[in-house]
Amino acid sequence: MNKKTLSLICSLVLTIAVQAQDDGLADIMSAMIAAKIHQDSIDTSSLVAVYDYECQTQDADGKAVTDRMKVCLQVGQHCTRSYPYRKFREDTEGYESLAPDNLPLLRAESFCFMPEVWTNYPDGKVTVRDAIVPTPYETCEERKPIKWTLSDDTLTVGGYLCKTATCQMHGRKWTVRYSEDIPTSAGPWKLCGLPGLVLEAEADGTHRFTIADIQRIASPIYYETNAITVKTTEAKLIKNRIKTFGNRLYLKNPKYYVGDLSTADVTHDTEGILVNNVYVNNKAHVYQPLELK
Repeated sequence: MNKKTLSLICSLVLTIAVQAQDDGLADIMSAMIAAKIHQDSIDTSSLVAVYDYECQTQDADGKAVTDRMKVCLQVGQHCTRSYPYRKFREDTEGYESLAPDNLPLLRAESFCFMPEVWTNYPDGKVTVRDAIVPTPYETCEERKPIKWTLSDDTLTVGGYLCKTATCQMHGRKWTVRYSEDIPTSAGPWKLCGLPGLVLEAEADGTHRFTIADIQRIASPIYYETNAITVKTTEAKLIKNRIKTFGNRLYLKNPKYYVGDLSTADVTHDTEGILVNNVYVNNKAHVYQPLELK
C-alpha cells in the first residue's frame, strides 16, 4: 500500500471517528497519521511558496510559444524541496495523477523539464531527481555556494520590497529579486543562498520564476526512496538531457528516445503517453535547458 492510499484511508477513518464523536478512536487515528507523516518525511515546512514558471521557446514549426507550470517550494528547518505544485497537492490533498484535472498539468509539465530539487538533503548536499523516460535519474552533489553579485536596485514583487542579485550558473546569467522581509535563503529550483526569499528570477529572456503565493503552513517534506532510480552525476545528467531533448529528431518524433516499456507503468491517451508518472507529448517544443553546462 503506497503512502497516498494509506493517508486517504487514515483520513477517511478519522472522519468517521469524529462524526461518531468517538474521541478515543479519533485520538488513536490522529496519532497514527502523525506517525506516518514522521516516518515518510525528512523535514516539516514552515513556509510554502508557489511560483509561476515560464519558458520562452518555439514549437516544431518555429512559432513562438510560452510553456508554463506552477512550482512549489517547501522551506523546512533543515532542507528545502522544489518540485511541481501538482505533486505537492497530491502529497497534501490526496490528488491522483490520473485524475482528469491533473492530466493537463502533466502535459504542461512535460514541456517545462522541471526537476525535483532537495537542497541540504542529505546534510551539505543537493539531491536532484529527473526522468528521461523510462529511466528516473538521481544526482547527489556537494552543496556549492552560488557566487551572487548584490545590487542596490530595488523592485516591488508580490507586494514585497525586493533587492536585486545576479549570478552566472550553469551557463546562464540569472537576475533575481529577493525580499529580506521573508528571512530564508531559499528559492525555486537551485536558486538559493541570498539573505531573503527569492520572489522573482529571470535568465536570458528565456526562463522566469515569479512568486504567486506564500503560505505559512506546516507540511511534511517528503523524499521517497525509489529502487529503480539510476544514480548519476550532475554533469552527466545535464549532458544526457541536452543530448536527448536537443537532438533534431526530438521535434519530429518526441518519443524517438523512449526504449522498452514492457516493465513500465504506461497509460495512453490521445495526446501522448504517461510512463511511470512522467508524461511524453505527441508534439514537442524546442528544448530550452535550465542548465547549458
